[in-house]
Amino acid sequence: MIDKHQIDELLHHDGTVIGADGEKIGKFGQVFLDDQTGEPQWVTVRTGLFGLSESFVLLDEASVDGDTVTVPFDKQTVKGAPRIDDQDGHLSPADEQELYRYYNRAYDATGPEGIEADRGTGMDRESGMDRTADGPLGGGVGTLAPGESAGVQDEMDPVRGQDESVAGHGADQSMTRSEEQLRVGTESVETGRVRLRKYVVTEDVTTTVPVSHEEVRVEREPLTGDAAAGVAGETELGEQEEEVTLHAERPVVEKEAVPVEKVSLGTETVTEDEQVTERLRKEEVETEGDSGRVDPANRDRSRDDGI
Repeated sequence: MIDKHQIDELLHHDGTVIGADGEKIGKFGQVFLDDQTGEPQWVTVRTGLFGLSESFVLLDEASVDGDTVTVPFDKQTVKGAPRIDDQDGHLSPADEQELYRYYNRAYDATGPEGIEADRGTGMDRESGMDRTADGPLGGGVGTLAPGESAGVQDEMDPVRGQDESVAGHGADQSMTRSEEQLRVGTESVETGRVRLRKYVVTEDVTTTVPVSHEEVRVEREPLTGDAAAGVAGETELGEQEEEVTLHAERPVVEKEAVPVEKVSLGTETVTEDEQVTERLRKEEVETEGDSGRVDPANRDRSRDDGI
């Protein structure tokens, strides 16, 4: 059983509610105290997309470990709990009975000393403390908002917690219908990393280079006439040797690293459509007359139609 001190700690540290299977259900919301005993009995759990939906869960069998509350129900069971309109900060006996029935728990309509459920104490949303009511009040539970202490008293309000059936014919015969709405957003997440790296590859290159070289060629020119007369008397008969130096071109290989290309890495945003499917719930309103339930075609008809 969770006590008020633990409730204060959970509200202060924004506690988390997990199921019996260890799965996170949601964040700790509002706490509802029993009108008879003043002990924590119900808590709302913020579930759904962005935590916009609140579901009631029973605290009778819950356990606390630090800022974590473990309840004996799974996430789907808690999310499927009946939607209760607690705008006045109070659960009526009918609301309690509906929640007890949903969680398959026995509902006790009397207090610890046998006091009838229709003579209880109210609960103020702002203070979270019990207020004794002398009138015919509903034996429900009150709420304790997050961040508030369970030890501050508030002024008496004998009307708070009164059942609609005994509030008189002048009371407002209306209710608030709620529904879940889908709100979808996007977030940026890291999906991968890309590096730009260069490495050296060796390959063979073959090219043709034109080269030239000198060759020896013997040229003979006969001497006649004046040419022969010009060298007459200067020539001696004997051996003679002449030497000619030959030249040739050879390929010379030289390598040089030169810039040939600039490579950069960038990103671009590609937009595509992705479908998101979520199951939403909504409340429907129907009327019941003295002779039984009205035909579904008469749902949501105003009182001006005589229903």
